[in-house]
Amino acid sequence: MDVYWLEQTQSEVPSGDDWLSESEAVRLDSMRFEKRRADWRLGRWTAKHALAAWLKLEPETDVLRSIELRAQTSGAPEPYFGGRHAEVSISLSHSSGVAMCAVAGKTAQLGCDLERIEQRSAAFVSDYFTLEEQRLIAGASTSKRLVANLIWSAKESALKALKEGLRRDTRSVEVTFDNVSVGAPDRDRSWRVFYVTCGGERRLQGWWQCEAELVRTLVAEPAPREPVRIAIPARTGNAATAGTA
Repeated sequence: MDVYWLEQTQSEVPSGDDWLSESEAVRLDSMRFEKRRADWRLGRWTAKHALAAWLKLEPETDVLRSIELRAQTSGAPEPYFGGRHAEVSISLSHSSGVAMCAVAGKTAQLGCDLERIEQRSAAFVSDYFTLEEQRLIAGASTSKRLVANLIWSAKESALKALKEGLRRDTRSVEVTFDNVSVGAPDRDRSWRVFYVTCGGERRLQGWWQCEAELVRTLVAEPAPREPVRIAIPARTGNAATAGTA
């Protein structure tokens, strides 16, 4: 299965709000804190461009305004275009002024996550990681800080794909890697495979990538091929090319 992804930064989001739908503008006005407003606008801007590319539409203002993300009962975003449900699966994440959006065919279970590589306390690792994951961090031949954030991001992606989020105990899903995946510092932007076992039975496949101080992960079912980045030449340029898996 093919999965596409797009990443955008705060600097790429325009100052005006004419690309938001009427209901989105109302929601934005209800947000009190500037950081929350900025993160929300960044996420919507990124998702709208990813969906425009998937739908093979030019990312003009009227097209972006017609694309909406509505929250499902699980809290996961559900895409609409022109008031009708868009036949596509989507997942969204943001961290430190960067947003990532993944898209795939409508039948896919999909989750993505973006994390800044930061120090995780021993208490955090003990509370949220399985014993095997804790051993993996302790014995890591590369940066323990990187591996801890990578495992956390992989869990987030898997729980999004399962449409359960952090309502579910993070220790009920366990992340594992091939030896080659965590054997050396990974700052070369290569995508590498990982797996998530859910409840001891179900096994999901994911991909991870490290760049600078960010780690990104993506989990999907059916098992995805290596993720394909959506290229957008310019804010007012042509829509990127993306397939319909």
